[in-house]
Amino acid sequence: MRENYLKPVREQEPVLHIAVSTRALFDLEKENEIFEALGAEEYIKYQMAHEDEVLKPGPAFDLIKAFLRLDGKVEILLMSKNSAEVSLRIFHSIEEYGLDITRASFTTGRSIVPYLEAFHTDLYLSADAADVEAAIASGIPAGWIMQGTGTTQGEIPEIRIAFDGDSCIFSNEADLVFENAGLQAFSDSEREKARQPLAEGPMANFLKVIASLQQEYPANQVPIRTALVTARSAPAHERVIRTLRSWGVRIDEAFFLGGEDKCGVLEAFGAHIFFDDNPTYIENASQVVLSARVLYPGTWKLAI
Repeated sequence: MRENYLKPVREQEPVLHIAVSTRALFDLEKENEIFEALGAEEYIKYQMAHEDEVLKPGPAFDLIKAFLRLDGKVEILLMSKNSAEVSLRIFHSIEEYGLDITRASFTTGRSIVPYLEAFHTDLYLSADAADVEAAIASGIPAGWIMQGTGTTQGEIPEIRIAFDGDSCIFSNEADLVFENAGLQAFSDSEREKARQPLAEGPMANFLKVIASLQQEYPANQVPIRTALVTARSAPAHERVIRTLRSWGVRIDEAFFLGGEDKCGVLEAFGAHIFFDDNPTYIENASQVVLSARVLYPGTWKLAI
C-alpha cells in the first residue's frame, strides 16, 4: 500500500512514453569531455562540486518541453548511465526549468536497455550512438541526437516530426536492392511489389503511437503534425502509401524528393525533429533542424 502513496496522481495514463538521456536533454559536452579525458571519478567530483549550478538546455530540450505540454498524454523518462551522485544536479536543473519529469534511471555505466523495456518506452533519444544501437537492436525506436546547429527552437506550438522512409519507418529491403543492383532494379522491384506492404523498420512503432496520440484530439486541434521526407520518387511512392494504409497510419504530409537534399523541405515543413538512417542526409539536416540518426541493425557501422 505504501508504494501507492508514492505514485504520481495522473488524470489519465500517458499514451506516449519518451525516454531521453541527460546529454540529449542538457548541455553536458564540457562534462563529457572531462569524463573522456580524466575518467569517471574526476567526472563525478566535478558534477558534485557544481551540483547547485543549473545546466544549460541541450539539443532536445525544447522538443521535450513541448511534449510535456500535451496534457499528461506524454510521459518523459530520464534514462542515464550517470551515477546516483550526479542525479542531484540533473534533478535540480529539471526543477529549475519546471519540467514535469519524475521518473528516472541512473545505472552507473551499465546498459540502460533493460530499463527502457521496463518503462515501456516508445522512443529513446540519446547523444550516445552505442546506446541507440543497443536500443534499436532490442526493438525499441531510438534516435542518435546529432550535435548540429539546428537545435535551438524556443516555444513550439505544434510539434512537427519528420521521418525518412526506407531503413527508418520501413525495413531496409528496398535499400538493399538499390545498393546491390542499382536504381533501375530498385524501380522495377518497387513497381512489381507496389501492393505488397513493406516490413516495419526501427521507427514504425513510434510512428504508430504518434498516430494513436493524434486521434486523442479533435481534428482541428491536433498538436502534432507528421511528414514523410524520402529520397524516393514516383512510381516508387505507391508502395509507401499502400504500406502506411495497411498499417492504418495517416501521415500528414509526404515529400518524394528523388534523391535531392532534404534540408529545404525540412525547413519549409518546420520540423522540430527529423529521423533518418543516411549519414549524409542527417549531417546536412542537423545544420537546420534537430536531427536524430536511426542506426539500422547490422548496417550502420559501414556508413560511418
